[in-house]
Amino acid sequence: MLRLQLGPADLCRVRFADRLHPVGTALLAGQWLRDPTVAALAPALADRAATVERTGTARAATATLRHLLPARGRLPDFVTPWAGLESVDAGLEAIRATPAGRIRAEATASYAQTAVTPLRRRFADADPEVLGLFGGAVRTWFDAVLAPLWPALTGAYRQQVTSASHRLAQHGLDGLFAGLHPAIRWREPMLEVRTWWSGDLPGTGHGLILLPSPLAGPRPRVLVQPGYPILLVYPTVLPALGATAGGDSLGRLLGATRALVLRRLAVDGGMTTTVLSRAVGISLSSASEHATALRSAGLVASEREGGAVRHHLTALGAQLSSGSSEGRHPGHAPGWPPVLP
Repeated sequence: MLRLQLGPADLCRVRFADRLHPVGTALLAGQWLRDPTVAALAPALADRAATVERTGTARAATATLRHLLPARGRLPDFVTPWAGLESVDAGLEAIRATPAGRIRAEATASYAQTAVTPLRRRFADADPEVLGLFGGAVRTWFDAVLAPLWPALTGAYRQQVTSASHRLAQHGLDGLFAGLHPAIRWREPMLEVRTWWSGDLPGTGHGLILLPSPLAGPRPRVLVQPGYPILLVYPTVLPALGATAGGDSLGRLLGATRALVLRRLAVDGGMTTTVLSRAVGISLSSASEHATALRSAGLVASEREGGAVRHHLTALGAQLSSGSSEGRHPGHAPGWPPVLP
């Protein structure tokens, strides 16, 4: 049992994270899906991951992540960083910026019950080549498994935040904490959390950030770092994802690359043409061509920002991206079908 003694400064700053953390969610999901009971809890997601990991481009990435990270329990804190909410790239950059001493301490602790191998030793030593291998594996796994489902996951996140916010407004902090998760209990001034580690800790004085996640695993996760708010990630119900597991309807409609551009904008928000080309792994001219086509169809809006052009989804683009992941027929979208050159 972890007991957090929250003072007035923390309780005055209880809030929700702006959004799901792409890298953190991917790594928690990858660990969670290794549990055989997941097939019963989320068969569509488990089947999708198993298919992609067995036959797709994520096969090698999955092997790398499973070798470097523990199968269950507490992950090294540095692989689920505070920074990097904006995108997968931002999250990976935050991991690369972690001091070598911290990587060594946290990776060594996570390997306490695991056989030491040359690759794990290099990972714990913050070897840049192995950190690069790790980052590439995270991106590949995210793109193959979670990216098509991301709009549904983020939609479920917004619903959870809205529901919890109403509970806070109506019943105060007591009501908010009581409704988060059975493993979380408020006994003023202690917030008790049944997580993967135990202890008694004071608050940081910087508040408490709540992050409901359907892929957090069976127990809440807590990140406590001096100088930062406490981060509490707690499990929520997984939304229905069955429609996407059977195939990529958006890819069949728009083409694989154009669908990936649309999904990348859904995941990362506004992106310049240069950043978009790097995120998708295509040339600058190709990224511009795809953005132009999606803009012509009313799915993307673009605006000049200094010497660059920034693209973001329109309401129709967001609805199409979300609809493809939630199994809604695209005919529900106004103005359907878009005409793509």
